[in-house]
Amino acid sequence: MSTPHLPPKDLMAKLVSFPTVSSETNLPLIDWVSDYLEGHGITPHRWVDPDQPHKAAVFAHVGPDEEGAVVLSGHTDVVPVEGQPWDCDPFEVVERDGKYFGRGTTDMKGFDALAIWALVEAQRVGVSKPLQLALSFDEEVGCTGAPPMIVAMGEVMPKGGPVIVGEPSMMKAVTGHKGGLGYKVHVVGFEVHSSIAYQGVSAVHESAKLINWANEVNDAAAAAEPPEMAALFDPPYTSWHVGTVNGGTAQNITARDCYFEMGYRMVPGDDPAKLDAMWRAEVARVEAQMKAVREEAEIRITPKFDVPALVPEEEGVAEGLARAITGDNGTHVVSYGTEAGHFQTAGYSAVVCGPGDIAQAHQPNEYITVAQFEAGHQFMRDLVARLS
Repeated sequence: MSTPHLPPKDLMAKLVSFPTVSSETNLPLIDWVSDYLEGHGITPHRWVDPDQPHKAAVFAHVGPDEEGAVVLSGHTDVVPVEGQPWDCDPFEVVERDGKYFGRGTTDMKGFDALAIWALVEAQRVGVSKPLQLALSFDEEVGCTGAPPMIVAMGEVMPKGGPVIVGEPSMMKAVTGHKGGLGYKVHVVGFEVHSSIAYQGVSAVHESAKLINWANEVNDAAAAAEPPEMAALFDPPYTSWHVGTVNGGTAQNITARDCYFEMGYRMVPGDDPAKLDAMWRAEVARVEAQMKAVREEAEIRITPKFDVPALVPEEEGVAEGLARAITGDNGTHVVSYGTEAGHFQTAGYSAVVCGPGDIAQAHQPNEYITVAQFEAGHQFMRDLVARLS
């Protein structure tokens, strides 16, 4: 019995039904996609994370066994739904008022479904130019699953050419985005009674110095005249941010421990080595002050993730392809990061172009409009036609 060629909506519903929150496994989804592709005569390849054997990427190639394939890139993980006021089951696609509701419909299982449909369609019609599918994991926690996946793809498939990363862009060709790097920070102080706080080191107070440093750097950048490339972005500078802080024992004790995550979103053209050196110099300065009071005090920083910026390409092949299919000739850059930066760093031409609005990503009652999903389907039909 042959495997049916499912329409994109049915594929999206199936993908959304897997609760692939980044903290959980994505293997049931990977297994299903692999079986579905095999049912259509397509050989799937997977890369399992040795440090997280419950996580895997899947990728495949159809068409001539040659380099230069168009690569359709998506991620399989989604953000949590806990604490969000959903009106429906987040892991079931519900159509209402011209919208498809469900976790991941926009970010980005809607595109994943369209990409899977396109790969099977390309296999069915027998394209004369190759097409590849690449579905990663752990994008939502810093794009950490993409680099090993890209390496693994090159070991079993001919290297692709233009990469279309289908993050929601309203089917516009996004040619540049900010990069980012995150650090886990553990400030270790020395506990004393708060009445003699000067004899101890408060990890909370020292952390506050580092957090305020981010405010000062951001204020200085906002006041400066941005370079030409940076001026395209909102905000037009590299911005530093701390999202969570946790520390201390009680109000009357200087905190021994404080934990937070420092990170930045970097405009293309800034030097990550200089940014890293600037941050580490401030850490060293604050740590020296701490050790002057108690030698045991210290600051431990660990890199958490590193997302390269997507730099606009001169006559980029991926950009040209996306524009030729969509008819979009505008200039579009975004301040969020994607796996496109990793592909570009690995030597691919890359563009971000996918259905849906980024404003819906990560939201309760996440949705993609039927019109945007259909626009994505038309894009895939046109792409397969170009490869045939």
